[in-house]
Amino acid sequence: MFIIGLGTAAPRQRYTQRECWDALRSSEPFARLVPRSRAILRKVLCHANGIATRHLALDPLSEVFEMTPDALHARFARHAPALAAEAAQRALGDAACAATEMDAVLVSTCTGYLCPGLTSYVSERLGLRPDVFALDLVGQGCGAALPNLRTAEALIASGRAQKVLSVCVEVCSAAFYLDNDPGVLISACLFGDGAGAAVLAKKPQRNRRKVEWKLSASRLVAAERETLRFEQRNGMLRNILLPQVPQLAGGEAAKLLAGLQATAGVGRMPIAGWVLHAGGRKVLLALRNELKLSKSDVRHSASVLSEFGNVSSPTVFFVLQAALNDSVPNGLWWMAAFGAGFSCYGSLLEVSSA
Repeated sequence: MFIIGLGTAAPRQRYTQRECWDALRSSEPFARLVPRSRAILRKVLCHANGIATRHLALDPLSEVFEMTPDALHARFARHAPALAAEAAQRALGDAACAATEMDAVLVSTCTGYLCPGLTSYVSERLGLRPDVFALDLVGQGCGAALPNLRTAEALIASGRAQKVLSVCVEVCSAAFYLDNDPGVLISACLFGDGAGAAVLAKKPQRNRRKVEWKLSASRLVAAERETLRFEQRNGMLRNILLPQVPQLAGGEAAKLLAGLQATAGVGRMPIAGWVLHAGGRKVLLALRNELKLSKSDVRHSASVLSEFGNVSSPTVFFVLQAALNDSVPNGLWWMAAFGAGFSCYGSLLEVSSA
């Protein structure tokens, strides 16, 4: 399977972390927090945490304090289809493909729920064929892009599809929550909104850099489920984020890579490019330590984190796009993401010249 087109999208509204802090400290929800919680918010938003700005589906920013189930659902229902379709349209354009060429569309999200799912709205907006195979995937959190792509690989390998449109979209601002739990507070300071999409095909496009999906693997550590997940409280999604997540992510990513390298029969040196989910500054530091990477190796993940924050499942689309637009050499690239479960996913990509 080849990735023949990529596209990303984010809300036009872009806010600095300082702007978020200024809006927060003058709000009524902030006044209800205990002093320790206010200190956590100030530290994360006003000090170096790897994030400079975030794109949020909020205009004005004060909309973030409309934290009722109806307001949050309306935010997701309004922005998720639009962002998903925008990223998908860009991916189709990058692949020089018409929407009617798509045999399947797969959409992943975890920050809201629609029935019929997002595939219905995306298909309508793009003009996909009525007989397109549409599959909505939910509940996989930040790691969802890779199982989405692996599903596309299965469809193509089985002959059921020649071209597949893969989309991940998250309106994280539709799941912002404030209480005195440190994980909840930190989540509200880290996550941004966005979408990413890829066009997958059995054959590469001519006259352009080739990106082949070679091997993939996953790890599910159910015993660590409570470290990273959503729960429902008062009809709203509430993120659970424990302090051990960065080290857990780094350790599981290292195990996954070692296992897949052994399966593929390749050593540590052949990995030429690193496409890693930018979960946060501490997550990137843990990945660097566990995978023995340089600052340069994770520069694309760090750049995406700085401009967009953690956009959850679409993140690796942003990072892959940045790496392909840069001077990362051809060869084997490692793409990895992790999320609720606790789950970790990885794939070896082979990148080569046209």
